[in-house]
Amino acid sequence: MSVSPVRAKVKSEVTELSLLFAISQALDRSMDLRDEVGDVLKSIATHTGMDRGTLTLLDRQSGELYIEAAHGLSASQRERGRYRAGEGVTGRVVQTGRPMVIPHISDEPLFLDRTGARKHLKKEEISFICVPIKLGNEVIGALSVDRLFSDSVSLDEDVRLLSIIASMIAQAVRLRQEAQEERRRLLEENTRLQAELKDRFRPANIIGNAHTMQVVYDLIAQVAKSDTTVLIRGESGVGKELVAHAIHYNSQRANKPFIRVNCAALPETVIESELFGHEKGAFTGAVTQRQGRFELAHGGTIFLDEIGDLSPTTQIRLLRVLQEREFERVGSSETIRTDVRVLTATNRDLEELIKQERFRQDLYYRLNVFPVHVPPLRERRTDILLLANFFVEKYSKANHKNVRRISTPAIDMLTSYHWPGNVRELENCIERAVILSNDDVVHGHHLPPTLQTAEASGTVIKETLDATLDNVEREMIVEALKNARGNKAKAAAALGLTDRIMGLRVQKHNIDYRRFRSSRSM
Repeated sequence: MSVSPVRAKVKSEVTELSLLFAISQALDRSMDLRDEVGDVLKSIATHTGMDRGTLTLLDRQSGELYIEAAHGLSASQRERGRYRAGEGVTGRVVQTGRPMVIPHISDEPLFLDRTGARKHLKKEEISFICVPIKLGNEVIGALSVDRLFSDSVSLDEDVRLLSIIASMIAQAVRLRQEAQEERRRLLEENTRLQAELKDRFRPANIIGNAHTMQVVYDLIAQVAKSDTTVLIRGESGVGKELVAHAIHYNSQRANKPFIRVNCAALPETVIESELFGHEKGAFTGAVTQRQGRFELAHGGTIFLDEIGDLSPTTQIRLLRVLQEREFERVGSSETIRTDVRVLTATNRDLEELIKQERFRQDLYYRLNVFPVHVPPLRERRTDILLLANFFVEKYSKANHKNVRRISTPAIDMLTSYHWPGNVRELENCIERAVILSNDDVVHGHHLPPTLQTAEASGTVIKETLDATLDNVEREMIVEALKNARGNKAKAAAALGLTDRIMGLRVQKHNIDYRRFRSSRSM
């Protein structure tokens, strides 16, 4: 029983719609088109009876066409399928942007069969259809199929169907390119914003460009806007209080009180009264009612420095404040609620104190919500000269002097020293040196003796009188040459030496005076 033309047309349309739906699903499965094109070609073959299919793409850099995906071709055949634009049927389609239909590939000289897939087949029985894949007006590749020639098959219908599929592939490519471009843009924007944040957020009260300090700046930026409890750790003199100030003054509480308490400086007998206040008559000497530091810090921030030195009794009361945000004054039963952010700092090993049962473990976990470690100065040596110059300027103004720079030997001493007292020790050294300076320059002999010993600085400075005199002589000659831009005669005149004696001293100390000819004052 013959099938009516209407039923045949309906069946063909159903098959076509089924194919297009299957291809649409395949293209939606992955953002990487290469993962799905093989399934697209397989669907074309399954639904239409086409024997072979290829997706050929144009390499913009080399101008070469290569097979990205194929159905019915081996790996070696795919590798051989390479063309230049305009070469072969596929190359002509990509070059012109127009489809080509070859009813019999044996009759078409442009058909090169580079893959060799039809070598053992009757070429007069094979038809070849190739359509361009376009993004706008740009041809990015081609979609091609083989099928057995038949008078009952409309090759024009095959061209129409393949053109629809090529358009779907092009649209999928466009969407993926847009998604990749958006992802690239977001990554670039994220990188830019992070770099901008690093450049923008550098607390004004902290000096340092070292990488380890940038980590501290990032942590301050992340925690400042919250009310999280922060534990600032680091050796004595690294600037833990400066970090606490930076967190407070970059927070939402910046306009509220910042109350500092040095827990190590307060005797155990009065620390509870200092922290929580007391009522009149609560103990001998309590002649008036007094507010504690937690009351004074209401709405703002309290900074508990040297938290590791708190007594066990005070630790218990502090734990309650952290948990309940309430306390009672000494000598009172009235509960006072407080809205305060707690920042703490210590140079003690709290974990070891916990093992020794000298610090409560539950309090430790309440304090160690957001730890910030401030690195010692020896781990940020690139900041030593930056800090030293800042302190020179600070103490020059304070002492009404005009110290302009630090000599090269003094810089070497500063950068070689291991700074057990960290930034506080450096500040004290520079303050002393500024006071001792009488020629607007900080020299090596202005620095403390600890910086001028081999044990302290790693520099070999002998303790004999002759060695010390040689060092002072060499330093003065170097400074004179630097001021004279390497002119030995001018330097000799400044030192009150003859040219001959100057030459002998330069030779003795092995000083290369030529290196100062382009130097500038620091």
